[in-house]
Formats: sequence, C-alpha cells, structure tokens
Amino acid sequence: MRRVITSSLTGRWAAAVVLAALWCAPAAHAGLFDDDEARRAILDLRQKLEQNGEQQRARQAELNTQLLDQIAQLKRSLLDLNAQLESLRADNARLRGQDEQLARDVSELQRRLKDTQQGVEERVRKIEPQKVVVEGKEFTADPEEKRQYDDAIVQLRKGDFAAAAQALSAFQRRWPASGYSHSVLYWLGNAQYGKRDYKEAIASFRALVAAEPEHPRAPEALLSIANCQIELRDTKAARKTIGDLLKAYPASEAAQAGRERLAALK
Repeated sequence: MRRVITSSLTGRWAAAVVLAALWCAPAAHAGLFDDDEARRAILDLRQKLEQNGEQQRARQAELNTQLLDQIAQLKRSLLDLNAQLESLRADNARLRGQDEQLARDVSELQRRLKDTQQGVEERVRKIEPQKVVVEGKEFTADPEEKRQYDDAIVQLRKGDFAAAAQALSAFQRRWPASGYSHSVLYWLGNAQYGKRDYKEAIASFRALVAAEPEHPRAPEALLSIANCQIELRDTKAARKTIGDLLKAYPASEAAQAGRERLAALK
C-alpha cells in the first residue's frame, strides 16, 4: 500500500515537474526571442543610420563637388569678365588716343584751311581793285597802287621827307591817272617843303589848286605857297597869294591863318 501510495505520489510529483517545465519552457523561449528581435532591430536601425549617414555624406560630397564646380565656373566667369574689362579699357584707351589724334588732325586741317583762305584773300586783295576814300573822294584803286601811296604817307609821317618825296614822285610816274593824284600833289608839296625845296613845293601846290580848286586841301595848298614864298623872302608874292586865298576861300581855316600871317607881314 505504501509502495502504491509512494509510487502514486512520485508519479504525481513527476507530472507536476513536467507540467512546470512545460509551462516554463515557452516563457524562457519568449525571452530569448525578444532579445534577438531587439538586437536585430538595433542592428537594422544602426545599418539604416549608417546607410543614411553614407547617403548624407555622399550627398554632401556631391553638393561639395557641385559647389566647387560652381565656384570654379564663377572664377572662370570672373576671369573672363576681367579679361573683357581689360580689353574694353584697352579699346577705350585706344579710342581716346584716336580721338585725341583726330582732334589734333582736325585742328591742323583747320589751321591749314585758315592759312590757305588768308593766302587766297591776300592774293585776291593784291589783284582785285579796291574802293578807297581819300579826302572825301571815293574811287577804285589797284592794291599795289594803294600800297605805294600808303607807304609814301608813312614815310612822310615819320619825318623822312626825302624818302617821302621820292616815293610820291615815283607814284606820280607809275599812276598818272590815279584817284590819289591830287592828294599826292598836296603831300608831295609838304615833303618838298620839309626838305626846303620851296620852289618845287610851290609848283606842287599850284598844280593841285589849278587841277582841282574844290579839293578840300586847296585852301591849305595856297597857304603853304605863301609860306614857301615867305621862306624865299618874297613878301610881295606871299601877300598876293594870301589875298587869293582870302578871296577864293574866305570861310576856311586856312584863310583865318592867312589873315594872321598877313598881319604879321606888315
């Protein structure tokens, strides 16, 4: 009986142990399974992180490469722009130089043109007759004719009576029909008076009065004749000449001076 009971108890114990083992076995298996899953999850996450890191590094490297390419392109562009700028500066400098040279050329051409025009005008003046007015009389004179007359008057005003007389006498010979002829007679008489050729002076003054009694210098010519006669100590002739002056040109300034001279002769 004891054996049966002991055997029965032993059997029951063994069954309990087996049941406990059966119950405990799944739990232990489940714990091992959870640890593996976690490790795999961690490894997967780590792998994904590493993959993401690699992708990011690759992307960053690509971006860096693109950025470097862009920087290099910008540098090339800047170099190109700088080269173009230098080229433009050189072109501008060359154009400025050309402009300055062109301005100099234009100025030189203008100067030459002006000189040419002046030369042409001078030649025309030397050839083309000119209108002149002398002692209120207007007439046409040859340029050379005018030049010779003006030169003679310049000599007279300088007090070179001999040169003036010579120049005026030469003028008479070359231009006998000149519009200056009456004025030439008057100034020739003055030049001869200045060199004390009184008889020649009287002849010149009388020629003027005889040729053109209405000449503005005619009264002065008569007074000058009287002065020449006084210098020649021909008082009688001087009084007669002054009388002719007072009779022909009583209102002239020369007549007033003649009256004073006549009073001094008495």
